[in-house]
Amino acid sequence: MLPDSKVIDIFYMADDFCKFFNETVKKHRNKPSRLSDAEMITILIMFR
Repeated sequence: MLPDSKVIDIFYMADDFCKFFNETVKKHRNKPSRLSDAEMITILIMFR
């Protein structure tokens, strides 16, 4: 299992990527009851 600091680093990298992706490719608004794209990517990376 990865230490918390590595999980946080992965989340920040995924969040930066999603911000860049959303600005350049698509417009997307998060609903309050939905996970953000960065949260989903982090979970997928950690699951792998």
